[in-house]
Amino acid sequence: MRVNRILLSSALIVVALVLQVSVLARLHLPGAVPDLLLLTVLGLALVYGHVGGSLVGFGAGLLADLAPPADHAAGRYALVLCVIGYLAGLAKPENGRLKSATGPMVVVVAAAVGTTLLYAGVGALVGDTAARHVGLPSLLFTAALYDLLLAPFVVPGIMALARRAENDPLADTGSAAKSADISSGWLSSGTGLKIGGQRGGLGTLKTKARTRTTRVGRIKGVKRL
Repeated sequence: MRVNRILLSSALIVVALVLQVSVLARLHLPGAVPDLLLLTVLGLALVYGHVGGSLVGFGAGLLADLAPPADHAAGRYALVLCVIGYLAGLAKPENGRLKSATGPMVVVVAAAVGTTLLYAGVGALVGDTAARHVGLPSLLFTAALYDLLLAPFVVPGIMALARRAENDPLADTGSAAKSADISSGWLSSGTGLKIGGQRGGLGTLKTKARTRTTRVGRIKGVKRL
């Protein structure tokens, strides 16, 4: 990953984790806790793609595994977010721009449900059955609901920051084309000639010069005779 990606991702993940642990986790909402860390990973994955999304997800999950008050095995959430970041990165728009909010919202709901299921599944493999006691259906519903309500305030901002730090090539291409149009317009207004038609104009001048030379030669030849 590039240096600007690493710096931005690290800063956003740390801020998201601090807010989630110190604010969202203390709201004591029924069911699941709004996963701000997951939304941050999704926003970055939709800009960086599947490889960058998996790396960001692994780093974010590992930090969440080690940060207090984590009470599960280290690496459990890192594995989950690595998979979710990879899958979310596959939904990255080809042109880098989102045409509507429907796609990201679907990604958020699928990621919320998938994260809960994967986390519960990995927990069952290591002997953690807490999800059974709380109730998996209620966890799935509340996780999807909370993340969906929080997503419009988080995901677009994360994506905008990521694009800005990336120095979006689409914006560079647009500005270059615009500057080229401005330059051509400035030259044409200053010289009175169209840039695209200069070659044709030079060719016409050369043709006229040859025609005049030929005529002069013919006239001189007539006079000599």
